[in-house]
Amino acid sequence: MAFSLFKKKDDGGSSNDRYYNLTVKEVINETADAITIVFDPPANGLNYTSGQFLTLIIPIDGNKVRRAYSLCSSPYTDDYPAVTVKRVESGLVSNYLNDNVKAGDTIEIMEAMGNFTTEFQEGNKRHIVMFGGGSGITPLMSITKSTLNKEPNSIATLIYCNRNIDSIIFKDQLESIQDQSEGRFRVIHVLDDAPEQWQGPSGMLNHEMLTKLFERIPDWGLDQTVYLMCGPEGMMNNAQTLLAQQDIPAEKIFKESFVQGTIGKEDKQETAGEETQQAYDVTVVYDGDEHTFTVEPGTPILETALDEGIDLPYSCQSGLCTACRGKLVSGKMKMDEEEGLSEAEIAQGYVLTCVGHPLTPDVKIEIG
Repeated sequence: MAFSLFKKKDDGGSSNDRYYNLTVKEVINETADAITIVFDPPANGLNYTSGQFLTLIIPIDGNKVRRAYSLCSSPYTDDYPAVTVKRVESGLVSNYLNDNVKAGDTIEIMEAMGNFTTEFQEGNKRHIVMFGGGSGITPLMSITKSTLNKEPNSIATLIYCNRNIDSIIFKDQLESIQDQSEGRFRVIHVLDDAPEQWQGPSGMLNHEMLTKLFERIPDWGLDQTVYLMCGPEGMMNNAQTLLAQQDIPAEKIFKESFVQGTIGKEDKQETAGEETQQAYDVTVVYDGDEHTFTVEPGTPILETALDEGIDLPYSCQSGLCTACRGKLVSGKMKMDEEEGLSEAEIAQGYVLTCVGHPLTPDVKIEIG
């Protein structure tokens, strides 16, 4: 069949071109608390796939701080790569960027990464149903533009939840894409605090609302439909529950998390499995060099490597973005969090150094 599901994708690329210094071409005020940073691409272009993110490395108070932001641009429709940054309460980097970044600035970034993506092919015929909340629209915007451009037989529907009408990121762009899509794209806005004349759905997503929404969107059947979600944890868990009530199988649902989940976290920690109270030497092979260092109990492998001055790739440091992913070639280790990896990746021996701890003295990890 000319239909492919969203899937984990090997980022590839040489470790020699992991970092770039990009010039800010333009800063666009999307809402009162969100900006889009548009970059001039490097001389050889920036290789990325819709749904991936860039890690921005920002010097603040003498420290280099890393944060991952999804690309809102499409490599097929946009000449300039761009990320959107929404203020987060007490957010160090998001507030710094919103307050300070301007055209002409230079920002160090790490190569595009992320697994919330797919292969866009002209022969695909599928319906991509998306649930977005707040800044979770960012990768969904990129995926929407690429789908409409590269897959003439596919359609897309976006259910986009926001606090109020003024907090809708890309509001005008979404309407323009919908108007020009010739019926292939539809956006349905859901507002918590709807204005008096609002005719769309309002309030929290619930079973009744989702049932009515599904009556308004095309039904292409399970074989040709995938469901994507990106936004606050509560919204995504709610949407997953509602989809399950609609008999949508879990393997049809794909999500991108911006922060480490807290729902069910205590139960997960209580059953985390093996622990160790012993320090072990760990060997990491990266960029052609082999590094061996001692990891103390309770300290992640990545944290130890960084303390030793070893510049390993990383971004979120919470087990979600997979920027620190490597392959365990010997030994045994445990991870505090596995959400960023697929079951297939785990079976193949992939691990995340930012949440990984050695359990044996012969741990060796290859990165890149």
